[in-house]
Amino acid sequence: MTTTTTSAPQRSPAGYADLPHLMGLMTGDEKHGPAATSTLDALWVLYDRVLRVTPATAEAADRDRFLLSKGHGPMAYYAVLAAKGFLPADWLPGFGAYDSPLGHHPDRTLLPGVEIGSGSLGHGLPLAVGTALGLRARGLYGRPSQDPRVWVLVGDAELDEGSNHEAIAYAGAAGLDSLHTVVIDNSSATHALPGGIAARFEAAGWSTATVDGHDHEALYAAFTAPHPGRARAVVARVTPAYA
Repeated sequence: MTTTTTSAPQRSPAGYADLPHLMGLMTGDEKHGPAATSTLDALWVLYDRVLRVTPATAEAADRDRFLLSKGHGPMAYYAVLAAKGFLPADWLPGFGAYDSPLGHHPDRTLLPGVEIGSGSLGHGLPLAVGTALGLRARGLYGRPSQDPRVWVLVGDAELDEGSNHEAIAYAGAAGLDSLHTVVIDNSSATHALPGGIAARFEAAGWSTATVDGHDHEALYAAFTAPHPGRARAVVARVTPAYA
């Protein structure tokens, strides 16, 4: 099977310091500001230092896939995509307008580099499991430094959904080591095992880490830690939603 080799992520002229300005270009009554800002640091570390995908390789067979399940507050996602050149920054002021590709929930048919449409809670992690299984079935494995990886970002409240219970259990049993889940923990979940969110994943056989969701070095270390034979979950603790 012939695949396209995915190059290392390209640096963009826009940096982390530019993100508040880019986010400030998006206005409206349905911004879900806290939902967006809670994801900003994790998204930036992923796109700046971890994900093997660029605007030029967004359709490559062996690209990394990033799935935003926490899609009801996509401003940070759009800002990071603009900073990295996936979409023009001059699209941002149109956020939420009827004729804008930047909807209140991302739409994969309208935006380059977006893997799924999202916003309904509980869908992203099961889709990520299916994506990892699909890549395995296509034979895109066997080269540890180049195999495509699947990343999904979920909110802690999404873990109340039964679809995620099943996805966590299946991925752990299947040993999907290409699968990485980032849980943004803003203390809005209602169910948890003793030991916190990470305990749910550990009980299903996942490799886990719990870190400060605003500490870039801690996030990077957790995102890149080896976890052979096991799916990986990183719980990123941020300011509580009600604070």
